[in-house]
Amino acid sequence: MKKKTIGIIGGMGPMATADLFQKITMHTRACCDQEHLRVLIDSNIHIPDRTAAILHGGADPLPELTASARGLERQGAELLLMPCNTAHYFYDGVQAAVQVPVLHMIRLTARALEARGVKTAGLLATDGTVQTGIYQQCFADTDIRLLTPDGADQQAVMEMIYQGVKAGRRDYDASRARRAMAALLDRGAETLILGCTEMPLAVRLYGLDFPVTDPTLELALAAIREAGAETI
Repeated sequence: MKKKTIGIIGGMGPMATADLFQKITMHTRACCDQEHLRVLIDSNIHIPDRTAAILHGGADPLPELTASARGLERQGAELLLMPCNTAHYFYDGVQAAVQVPVLHMIRLTARALEARGVKTAGLLATDGTVQTGIYQQCFADTDIRLLTPDGADQQAVMEMIYQGVKAGRRDYDASRARRAMAALLDRGAETLILGCTEMPLAVRLYGLDFPVTDPTLELALAAIREAGAETI
């Protein structure tokens, strides 16, 4: 069976884009180069910040998101991925702009946690993702209760994302974010959803050893299967 070509609407940020591509590659069952999937990547750094657009009247990301989606489709992509949780606020507009399916990372994560029997999860995400209720909407049909960090803890998560990972700082002091993560577990979270695509990078960069669920990985696994390959 002919395998489908994957297109990644990237640049949100570049490291998160690379993380998704790496996970697709590492989790595809293949014995040689030719057995891997073809992946087209548009690391479009011109896509405006999604949180700034949603909460602070910043530039609208949708025109650049749809431009990337259409460009990838023209180049032969048969399914599209957006490695940015907050960008899923604009999902309907992106999907409407193309004829190929755009996989929905947050819905995939909800289904994965439901299948694992998780009842309470903590959400680590940007202010944009948290305040728009994207996760709450996608989890509404499940029995999973979502917890979000309180006040200062949410600020600590945001600072780690923007001043740590996005700023390229390997020396960032993540102690406040670490306490925020521990607080969610103390409140009853069974797992922490890495609901910003910089969060899996933060976990590795800053040694944050907690039980986590990685939506980027869920997206990668779903994309591999949808493209006609096997996962490992």
